[in-house]
Amino acid sequence: MTWRRPRFGCLSVAMLLLAILILVAVIMLRPQPQPQSGRLPADDLRIENAQLRPVADFVAIADPSARSVALFQEAGRVIQHPRCLNCHPRTDRPTQTAAMRPHMPAVTRGPDGGGDPLLRCSTCHNDANFAASGVPGNPKWRLAPIEQAWQGRTLGEICRQLLDPARSHMDRPELLHHMAQDELVGWAWHPGADRTPAPGTQAAFGALIAAWLDTGARCPA
Repeated sequence: MTWRRPRFGCLSVAMLLLAILILVAVIMLRPQPQPQSGRLPADDLRIENAQLRPVADFVAIADPSARSVALFQEAGRVIQHPRCLNCHPRTDRPTQTAAMRPHMPAVTRGPDGGGDPLLRCSTCHNDANFAASGVPGNPKWRLAPIEQAWQGRTLGEICRQLLDPARSHMDRPELLHHMAQDELVGWAWHPGADRTPAPGTQAAFGALIAAWLDTGARCPA
């Protein structure tokens, strides 16, 4: 008896190839999920309520101590924003972006907060934001004193740091001036590039700090 190759072999292979082609076509033609509108790059963030509540919103709190705490908590939305925290790192190396990544290139605080003598902050950071490269800038660009490290601390701990002249290096009038008028603090509302500014304005933030001090400068627990 002579063996014959089954006739359906070629047909089966053809059908298998056709099925594979159909599956590939279905996958390619499937609608892909669209990115959320208005989504920013991963280096930054969007805050749903970009405004600060005015001081008048807190007048109804009858207890001065409770009102003081509430005022500082609202101001804390700025204090704990990445635009501020990046300059108050827990180590001698600053952080950057909304994700607070370690600064690249690797730089250190230096003896005066303005960088190591061999690599000063002013080497890259000029007197103003440089749009072409996206590098931020300010004439006073430097890190806060290590005694004012805020990253990883609660708002209450930060509050007590601010009120301690040994750590803040400021008395209360100087603290108010720093928050309300200092141009380096003011950079947080004009960060340039695609960076999200701190909530509100420096004037609104300064008004909250002033009202907080006037009501006894109470700190959250």
